[in-house]
Amino acid sequence: MKIIIAGAGEVGFHLAKLLSYESQDITLIDTDKASLAYADSHLDIRVLRGDATSISVLQDARVENSDLVIGVTSSETTNITLCLLAKQLGCKRTIARISNTEFIDNREMLKFDELGIDELISPEELAATEIQMLLNKSAFNDTYEFEEGKLIMVGVSLPKTAPFVGKMVKEAAKIFPELHFMPIALRRMGTQFTVIPRGDTVFKEGDQVYFITVKEGVDELYKLTGKKKEDIRNVMILGGSKVGFKAARDLCAKKFNVKLIEKNKEKAFDLADDLPNALVINGDGRNVELLEEESLESMDAFIAVTGNSETNIMSCLVAKNKRIKKAIALVENMDYFQLSHSIGIDTLINKKLLAANNIFRHIRKGEVVALMRLNNVNAEILEFVVKASSKVTGKVIREMDFPKSATIGGVVRDEEGIIALGGFRIQEGDRVVVCCLPEVIPIIERLFL
Repeated sequence: MKIIIAGAGEVGFHLAKLLSYESQDITLIDTDKASLAYADSHLDIRVLRGDATSISVLQDARVENSDLVIGVTSSETTNITLCLLAKQLGCKRTIARISNTEFIDNREMLKFDELGIDELISPEELAATEIQMLLNKSAFNDTYEFEEGKLIMVGVSLPKTAPFVGKMVKEAAKIFPELHFMPIALRRMGTQFTVIPRGDTVFKEGDQVYFITVKEGVDELYKLTGKKKEDIRNVMILGGSKVGFKAARDLCAKKFNVKLIEKNKEKAFDLADDLPNALVINGDGRNVELLEEESLESMDAFIAVTGNSETNIMSCLVAKNKRIKKAIALVENMDYFQLSHSIGIDTLINKKLLAANNIFRHIRKGEVVALMRLNNVNAEILEFVVKASSKVTGKVIREMDFPKSATIGGVVRDEEGIIALGGFRIQEGDRVVVCCLPEVIPIIERLFL
């Protein structure tokens, strides 16, 4: 695919990096000379200095032959204008990064697709949504919902007490035959080795395991992983950033008790006006005495979303030391994901990764309606819509020519989530969730074309 990315900031560079690994034809546009020089020296892509809304710059980038234009500059006005121009100049699909979530809330009324914008994404909104899902499933350190919760992906680190530690997948399936979940990926403790579980794969203590389940299977997984479902009501948020504000707003709407700490006095007063149901405190969240004065130990969850990754991590460690049930830190450095569980933080979230997940489904072949890259695990989960022409249509799962490095986690059919085992027959219209290693993605895509 020929892809043009406007904006060489954190999200744009990260996207260009991931896409360049897949040998896509990437052109990165930005006005900042230093950012482009860094991208040019580190990535196998074409860089172009200039204003992304300049028609001459877009023509220089050969926009008329492009499959996808992605606007991820810091200016939503630039991103929207770029997409409108790109579509008029012949680009097939466009994606604009925005900060005003009213656009997303009213996309049906505003008909952005008719204007030339196929998709709107807000990394801050995605992060706030991720926080809310993590609090709803508090014992798990990663979560994602397909088709509004018809199928749910959860990630958990297996404790020694989990009943199936030391057992093979097929042994666990015989012991718990009525269970509603499927293991789809795991990473061994202390390694970067990702395994797509087969029948003879053994669960080990400390494994980071990802399961696909249906709603009723979530409670079963709590029991079988030895995790306790915590009731979370009292939440402290550190940082009045866009993510902090959106998370506080959403949690207040769900009747959580929210305390938000913001260092900047003027910003704190503005947040207090905008969040009447939250308690906004003006203070430095790095001050442990302040956290203690604000009853940190009585909180159920602590969420650190300041603009500084190190501050977020350190404050979460303070919270875990106070025996807080759930600690979530927003980080910008992808390398920190490898440290999260070893240093005792429940979950790290990254806006770049969330935005990339949202954008990547437009790059995959076949009708991909959802995609996510697992945190610190070298695997992807894709949701395909099965077409009449798909090679899997009418096939029983065990009879498919499916790669060993891929597995079907579940199927949504007629608005119902199903954990599909070997005897399940795929039909046209099914939404199939597949987990696979990157090297077999082209094979999987061909099966669903």
